[in-house]
Amino acid sequence: MNVLVIGSGGREHALVKACLASPLATRVIAAPGNGGMEADTQCFPLDVENVPSAVELAKREKIDLAIIGPEVPLALGMADALIEAGVLVYGPTFRGAQLEASKAVCKDFFAKYGIPTARSRTFSSAEMADALAYVEAEPLPVVIKASGLAAGKGVIIAQSREEALEATRGMLDGSMFGEAGAQIVVEECLVGDEASITLMVCGEKYVMLPAAQDHKRVGEGDSGPNTGGMGAYCPAPVVTPEMEKRIVTEVIEPTMRGFAAEGYDFRGTLFIGIMVTAYGPMVLEFNVRFGDPETQVVLPMLEADPLRLMLDCARGTLDPSTVGIRPGSAIVVVLAAKGYPGSYAKGDAISLPAKLPRNVSIVHAGTKRAADGTILSAGGRVLGVCAHAYTLQQAADAAYDVIGQISWQNMNYRRDIGHRAGLRKRG
Repeated sequence: MNVLVIGSGGREHALVKACLASPLATRVIAAPGNGGMEADTQCFPLDVENVPSAVELAKREKIDLAIIGPEVPLALGMADALIEAGVLVYGPTFRGAQLEASKAVCKDFFAKYGIPTARSRTFSSAEMADALAYVEAEPLPVVIKASGLAAGKGVIIAQSREEALEATRGMLDGSMFGEAGAQIVVEECLVGDEASITLMVCGEKYVMLPAAQDHKRVGEGDSGPNTGGMGAYCPAPVVTPEMEKRIVTEVIEPTMRGFAAEGYDFRGTLFIGIMVTAYGPMVLEFNVRFGDPETQVVLPMLEADPLRLMLDCARGTLDPSTVGIRPGSAIVVVLAAKGYPGSYAKGDAISLPAKLPRNVSIVHAGTKRAADGTILSAGGRVLGVCAHAYTLQQAADAAYDVIGQISWQNMNYRRDIGHRAGLRKRG
């Protein structure tokens, strides 16, 4: 079959690689892709927010299955439009996508179906005075979230009263995140260890991938500003077998019952942010697509063909009993541009190793391909070096050994990915 992967990041390159490795794929294309995807397959220019253009591309290229990577096109109803055009889609329709597009909608869902989460209040821009009064009285630290999509930047954990009030004003008056902050959710700050739970969902059926843990802070020792993710690994030791059972019983099963009761025909990824607290699992948020960089570590853990699973979800034929998880561990270390998540240089020529070990791969995130074939940096997160091995330490050693063979002028990365699982810092 012909497969279209929509998106341009590391997540989408990992999906392209998985599809290219599948015997089910006659042809795999990406739109808009990046420098690494261009080296692997044919890429087409596409504004991922332009739904009609995506439908036109799918029709013209006779696409059988479209895999939508980012959240924005899902929130704009791209899956609905492609399905209407006769294309199978891995990714939820507009209604299901609102669970990520609106944190207020998500919080209402949690409350309705008894899913454990932080205590919170929702405010609109017309309720500025009430929001400020509420924030003034809340214990610190307090979490201020833009309800809408803010490219992963719409959450502020305010440590001081001044910071909390400034975030509340800035979101509600539109100066921080525009329309995404027209409604905010003010939450208590949960204490514990974060973990990421990835489900491949088909109605009320699902496949649960190993729990992952990412590293959001740009600096070693989890210091500095938040990013889209500087690395990840799985399985995450913080999700013990006992905790996993609680997550299934207290979070996943009520969610599936809620999907059935609300009439969601959810066919795609449900990515659940969990805080493992002293009282049990608490849900931070739902995302309705694969995580980035978590995709790079959870897909290699599947014994089954990932493309087969995505196709089965899209068709409504998923059989979770046939899906196994591989032994071992996986890790990805993100190589970023110096200065990220602030301003950073672009256009640096990247030197890559000519050959990789069998258990290591490189995914491209912010790259472009020059006319002479040179790979250039073109974003904040540039590359991800991924490895799978029997132990997490072996996987980390393999990944960092390959990183030692990669260079560009403004390369930056963390040398302690996996430290929360007891791995040693490199270098």
